[in-house]
Amino acid sequence: MKRAYGLVVREFEDIVPEVLVDDVLIMNASFDQIDGLLKLMTDKKVKKVHSIFISSRKKRDLIDYIKSKFKVIEAGGGIVEKEGKLLMIYRRKVWDIPKGKLDNGESIEECAIREVEEETGVKAKIDHKIDAVWHTYVTKKKYVLKKTHWFAMQCVDDSQMAPQKDEGIKKVEWMDLDQVRKALHDSYRSIRYVMQEYTKMIPEA
Repeated sequence: MKRAYGLVVREFEDIVPEVLVDDVLIMNASFDQIDGLLKLMTDKKVKKVHSIFISSRKKRDLIDYIKSKFKVIEAGGGIVEKEGKLLMIYRRKVWDIPKGKLDNGESIEECAIREVEEETGVKAKIDHKIDAVWHTYVTKKKYVLKKTHWFAMQCVDDSQMAPQKDEGIKKVEWMDLDQVRKALHDSYRSIRYVMQEYTKMIPEA
């Protein structure tokens, strides 16, 4: 099925924030358009946008240019299951899934297991990889491009379950799928996406 875009921006056209709505396609994007888009995203003027797709005749050159604008970091996290319930954390006034940055010398799998335990006190083991997602943010006026690798996990021991308060985590809870869907209603889009991909992998009863 052909995707319907809310807006198509063609080569060399200005990107006007007021008309950026729903799914946006930037065709044959120029470096100037990328710079303008990053500035708009930094100024938080694209709240009505669901997604932005970028095409280019020189894909590798464009990817390299975008990467040059960011500090790239990697992270790992997990959706942990125990008896049909999933492990959730409450931080910064939204429900989330445990995750964190990769340390020097560790594998991404080791990172995901460590971060789950540090943030929740729950020991877990990896079943399989779900997906990897990218998201951006700005810190100290610097663009950051973060790639988070997500894994489906099984609980090994939750006897020490507790929120990592020095990381701003207020609560840690086991939730069934209905509770998770409600909890993630106002959470981050990337987290909702990962949960959707995870639920696609659950065998139907």
